[in-house]
Amino acid sequence: MANIQMQKLVKRFGKQVAVNELSLEIEDREFVALLGPSGCGKTTTMNMISGLLKPDSGAIRFDGRLMNNVPPGKRGVGFMFQNYAVFTFLNVYDNIAFGLRIRKMPGDVIENEVREVARLLQIRHLLSMPASNLSINDMQKVALARSMITRPQIFLLDEPLSNLDAALRNVMRAELKKIQQELGQTTIYVTHDQVEAMSLADRIAVMNFAVLQQFDTPHNIYNHPKNLFVANFIGSPTINFFEGVYKEGEFQLSDFQKGSISLSSPATKRTTESLKAEKVVVGIRPEHLKLTNGKTRVLRAKVVSYEPLGSKTIVYLHPDANPGLIIKSSMESDYKPKIGEIKSLSFGEKDLYVFDRESTDLVLRF
Repeated sequence: MANIQMQKLVKRFGKQVAVNELSLEIEDREFVALLGPSGCGKTTTMNMISGLLKPDSGAIRFDGRLMNNVPPGKRGVGFMFQNYAVFTFLNVYDNIAFGLRIRKMPGDVIENEVREVARLLQIRHLLSMPASNLSINDMQKVALARSMITRPQIFLLDEPLSNLDAALRNVMRAELKKIQQELGQTTIYVTHDQVEAMSLADRIAVMNFAVLQQFDTPHNIYNHPKNLFVANFIGSPTINFFEGVYKEGEFQLSDFQKGSISLSSPATKRTTESLKAEKVVVGIRPEHLKLTNGKTRVLRAKVVSYEPLGSKTIVYLHPDANPGLIIKSSMESDYKPKIGEIKSLSFGEKDLYVFDRESTDLVLRF
């Protein structure tokens, strides 16, 4: 298959920098997601890999071979986009076979390849059906089959599931992962959906404002985010952030009337050694923030609403010293708080993320 190296890639559109000195290496047969908000540079990056766009500077290499000036048709790259572009005037078989026929492959080879890729995608029963009669889910599978059948070394997918409803997206995520593992293609998947990235990718490249923020496994992206942006972008509901200062073994948080988090001796030692400035942002994920009725906790907040979501209940609260801030807590499915009641916030030291307020970098994770 193919190893992909990107070295200090830059792409501008006029004065707008779309990708700024991106360096990234994708291993052979790896499934990598480019994740970030709209306009962050992820699709531009994918288009440079494919050859549809040429970088203003920097290098793209496949297995060590410089690709900057190689045309798209000679890169061994397959595409699938949000717009499936299925030929509705053809049946499913002819749609899938289209690429092989353009290459003038023998008829028996085309027959075998079409039926094999249709088997992988579980659409053999649809081969004689006009594409115009397909559901959106089946049309997506046909577009995927048409891209796969040419056996590209590199497979590029640009938000291919965004037109599907939630249930179909769940099904197709599982199928995409299974197919990629079976075929072993190096795959790059562009998305703004963190669930897609976390569930599909071996590693995730998180981008924002044309800059790579972090490139790591889903586990590390979630548990050891490099900065405030990554921590906030990954996780649903989003992480809670509290501004404060660190002094003598305590985080003093301004959003609470008694906003002190006292640390154990080992944690105090690590914090003192790690922090270079006293102004911090403390993060706690909603699933780690539990609500109690005890009055011994110093961090207290008022329940303002809650959402029963079946497997869990998300509770929204205002801290007692900052009614403009929303705190999220993920509780058990049968949890039913009373609106307006005051709750104490319970969590452990190991659940804290500590960021430098000025640089926004993660400086401590217990």
